Amino acid sequence: MAAGAGSGAQFVDRVVLHVAAGNGGNGCASVHREKFKPLGGPDGANGGRGGNVVLEVDSNAASLLEYHRRPHRRGGNGKPGQGGHRTGADGADVVLPVPDGTVVKDAHGEVLADLVGEGTRYVVAEGGKGGLGNAALASAKRKAPGFALLGEPGLELDVVLELKSVADVALVGFPSAGKSSLIAALSAAKPKIAAYPFTTLVPNLGVVSAGDTTFTVADVPGLIEGASEGRGLGLEFLRHIERSSTLAHVLDCATMEPGRDPVSDFEVIEKELRAYDRVLGDRPLSDRPRIVVLNKVDVPDGRELADMVRGEFEQRGLKVFEVSAASHEGLRELSFAMAEMVTEYRASLPPAEPTRIVLRPAPVGGDADFEIKTMGENTYLITGVKPVRWLRQTDFANEEAVGFLADRLARIGVEDALAKAGASAGATVLIGTPDDAVVFDWQPDGEDDAEGGTGPRGTDRRLDRHR
Repeated sequence: MAAGAGSGAQFVDRVVLHVAAGNGGNGCASVHREKFKPLGGPDGANGGRGGNVVLEVDSNAASLLEYHRRPHRRGGNGKPGQGGHRTGADGADVVLPVPDGTVVKDAHGEVLADLVGEGTRYVVAEGGKGGLGNAALASAKRKAPGFALLGEPGLELDVVLELKSVADVALVGFPSAGKSSLIAALSAAKPKIAAYPFTTLVPNLGVVSAGDTTFTVADVPGLIEGASEGRGLGLEFLRHIERSSTLAHVLDCATMEPGRDPVSDFEVIEKELRAYDRVLGDRPLSDRPRIVVLNKVDVPDGRELADMVRGEFEQRGLKVFEVSAASHEGLRELSFAMAEMVTEYRASLPPAEPTRIVLRPAPVGGDADFEIKTMGENTYLITGVKPVRWLRQTDFANEEAVGFLADRLARIGVEDALAKAGASAGATVLIGTPDDAVVFDWQPDGEDDAEGGTGPRGTDRRLDRHR
């Protein structure tokens, strides 16, 4: 959501970001050569990894405007390996600064990360791994591989970034209730203020000190009836209330609009907050402590109306403060009351625990490395992380590399599984997805035969036999 504010600036609190991590560099196939040592052994090095795309909380980032203007971001590609055991350079990471309180979601709306706190980082797209050079692929049976593995492609995806303000107290109320004036009087914030509805098109944050307590206050753009269903600006900004521990109803005691009064305004806003609870789950807005701020008592009619409705709010168990943002009347008492509520909330939180990364290795012999599905007569589809990954690493222009792929597939049991599934020589085997698969004519070969099947460098005798 983009909204105009100030002199042509824009505030954006929701964007779709298209990210692509860098591709890994290809491995190198090289043989060491020097005088009197024409075949000194393989010395092709690995390719460098692709650059990651990283989101990092930065206090200097105020909105998501930069990603609204430039929504496509890509990490650097890794460099290919070289002979002489010279590993390719890694691709450059792209670090994207985001405001505190940014939530990262996938295209289906599932939350991937909630970024709170200066310096918090999240790798949103991981770069592809570099391909192995032939020095790393050498074995007792394949002493001088004539091939190397290709680098893996980096992850590409679309993510949704949503900004939720990080504030202790949220000022809620109708447009022109005086929230902007109040936050300006309480703190050093300088929001745009004017005497017409929807002056505030962006959430404003102010820092308030009362005694030994310092807390933040958010001036949330005005809500109207039906905001939780998308009317006015409310739906776009209700998310900025979610993190606040305390709600302060700012009620206009000097409004001249027909059918408006502090009590009815309070009930309309409460209705909208309850309606928004359905998306919050564990911590609904209706359970947050709240106070009532009767604003504009510097106006004679405003003071009289405030005195009339004060008792009704107190009967509901609410603390009521009569204030004037213009004359600063009652602001000291209000700020100390807010500080007390924030302090109580902070004291109720469990002690902070150090962040731990829990590693849970996959059990040996657990989930299968692949699955085989019969697609038709003597036609089979192989899916799985390993087979698809190995396809991406294979240079199909090199016969020995194709033979190495066959060895790897046989090693995890693909040959045996195809035979058990009823496949016969010449079967059509697809690896990948039905819409994006590599197709092979299957010829059964044992792994032992595969290791002994390599011919001259870059060739594989098994392929000659099957032609």
